[in-house]
Amino acid sequence: MLLTIPALALIAVSFATRGSYGEIQWIFTWENYERLMGYGLFGWSPDYLWILLRSLVVAAVTTTACIALAFPLAFFIARQPKKKRYLWLILVIIPFWTNLVIRTYAWQLVLSPDLPIAQFAARLNIIPQGSPLYPSSFAVYMGMISAFLPFVVLPLYSSVEKLDWTLVEAAYDLYSSKKRIFLQAILPQTLPGLSVGAILTFVPAMGMFLVPDLLGGAKYMLVGNLIQQQFGKSRDWPFGAAVSLALMALTLIGLFVFRRKGEDMEVV
Repeated sequence: MLLTIPALALIAVSFATRGSYGEIQWIFTWENYERLMGYGLFGWSPDYLWILLRSLVVAAVTTTACIALAFPLAFFIARQPKKKRYLWLILVIIPFWTNLVIRTYAWQLVLSPDLPIAQFAARLNIIPQGSPLYPSSFAVYMGMISAFLPFVVLPLYSSVEKLDWTLVEAAYDLYSSKKRIFLQAILPQTLPGLSVGAILTFVPAMGMFLVPDLLGGAKYMLVGNLIQQQFGKSRDWPFGAAVSLALMALTLIGLFVFRRKGEDMEVV
């Protein structure tokens, strides 16, 4: 009930109309969804569709990058002696002890023009001399990956720790290639932790607005920023509700695709 009632209220508000002063008028219309699809007073524009697509791409890239980084890190931690293992896990968990806002502002410091990353980028003529590396898509991805990497490492580590290495050794004895050993002996055993980590990353990454707002600025708006804007400054709750439902639909589609991919991996 705690999830169903707000969702039903969101659906109802998405068909309502915004009043002259930002109030909700219960005049039901498809206008909010037509606006989301790009149809307005001045014809068709793909701006909102691009924001939705960009959000889906950012969430997918963030999830993929976190998985790629979490696999070697989880295996590295699992192969350590027990005492050192706990130390490495604490180092992974430490970011959770700090508020996300502070961590994101810390990235502004790391990417500032006085520190080596921005100076190196300036030497490569990627940015002008004396300029920071934010706002930019690179800064957004760095902030997103650093924010969500622990969500993949921890559940993946729990699966790697329980890995049955006799299956891997049997695959080696049968002269399997490294690719087949990974796909058929390692990946199926780690798939439960991998699935949990991917879901814990993809779902919040789709609706993230803090990191794009601080590290991407107005140049890199995602659907989370659009929703925050509608429920905040614009006071257009009906359109914000429509965008929120579109975000929910995109998230479910992404999870469905990932589940199908996961089933294909199990078959392989």
